[in-house]
Amino acid sequence: MAEPLHHQLDRDYITKQLEQLLGIPSPSGFCMAIMKHLGEELARLGFKLEATPKGNGIVTIPGQAPGKVIGISSHVDTLGAMVRSIKPNGMLRMTPIGGYAMHTIEGEYCLIHTRDGRQYEGTVLSTKASVHVYPDARDWKREEANMEIRIDELVKSKEDTEKLGIAVGDFISWEPRTRILSNGWVKSRHLDDKASVAAVLGLLEQLKRSGQTPAHTVKLIFSTYEEVGHGSSHIPEDITELLAVDMGAIGDDLSATERDVSICAKDSTGPYDYLMTSRLIELAKREQLPYAVDIYPHYGSDASAALRGGGNIRAALLGPGVHASHGMERTHMDAIVNTAALLIAYVQDSEEG
Repeated sequence: MAEPLHHQLDRDYITKQLEQLLGIPSPSGFCMAIMKHLGEELARLGFKLEATPKGNGIVTIPGQAPGKVIGISSHVDTLGAMVRSIKPNGMLRMTPIGGYAMHTIEGEYCLIHTRDGRQYEGTVLSTKASVHVYPDARDWKREEANMEIRIDELVKSKEDTEKLGIAVGDFISWEPRTRILSNGWVKSRHLDDKASVAAVLGLLEQLKRSGQTPAHTVKLIFSTYEEVGHGSSHIPEDITELLAVDMGAIGDDLSATERDVSICAKDSTGPYDYLMTSRLIELAKREQLPYAVDIYPHYGSDASAALRGGGNIRAALLGPGVHASHGMERTHMDAIVNTAALLIAYVQDSEEG
C-alpha cells in the first residue's frame, strides 16, 4: 500500500518555512524582501523564480503530458498600512492596506519602513488612548481618523519626525506575534496567506526529493497584491485552470475547522468551477484528508481576480482553515500539511475535472 500523501511531506521543513515567511514584513506593494527570500529558497530546491513586471513570481514545472498548463496561486503580501500624514505632535496618521477592522490592530507594535532603508518601531493607538485622561476612551470609535502611530523615538513635532526620514507614503508593517506550539497550533498575524505559501513550498520540496513529475505542466504564481484585489489579475495565457491556495474562513454557519482543508464552492465573485471543485472533493476523500466545503460571501481570491481580469480559465479555491482572519489568526500544522497533500494529489492527477 502506498504511503499516505501527508506522510510523504516534510512537516519540519514546512514549519521552518512558515516561521521564516511570517518573520519577513510584506504588506501589499512592499514585498521585495520576501520575494528575495522566496527566490533563494526555490533556487536551493532547484527551481527558478521568474519575476513579472508587477512583482509577482512564477515557477514553471514541466509535466508528463504536453498541451495542458495548470496554475497554482498563493500570495506573499499581507495586511499593513502606509503613512498618510505626520501630525503636528509628531504622531503618524495612517491609511490601511487591505481590509481589516481597526480594533484588530489597536495596541499592536509596528515597524515604519522609510524609503532610504531605515526602520523605526512604533505602536498603533487610539487618539484617546487612556481611560485616565479621556472619559469617552472606551466608546471612542475605532476608525482610521481616530487612530495614530506613536513612534518610539524622541519626537514632539512634525519636524522632529521628518528629521528621522519618515515621510508620507512610507510602509508600515505589523508585528506578527508568531507562536508555533509543540502541539501543532500556529497563531500569528498573516497566516493569510503565508500558511498557504508554506504548503506550496512543501509541495515543491516533496517533488524535488521524490523526483516526481506532475501529470501536467504546473505554473506556480506567488502574488504580491492579493490583499488589495489584483494579485493574479493577469496570469500567463497558457494557463487553462487556476487553483488559488488561500486561507479558509471559520465562523458563523461555516463548517471548516483549523485542522481542515477548506474547499470554497462560492465567494463574493460567484461560484467556482463545478468540475474542478468536485474533483478536489474527490481527491480529498480518496486521500482521507479532513476537509470542508464552504461558501464565503465576504471573500475574494487570486482566482477571482484572474476571472475579473478576463482570464478564460476554470478556477477553484482551497486552503487551510484559519480562525479570526484579518485579526489574531490561528491554524494548525495539520491543516497546512494536508493542504500540501491535496496539492500533491491535484498535480499528480491525470484526469480532467
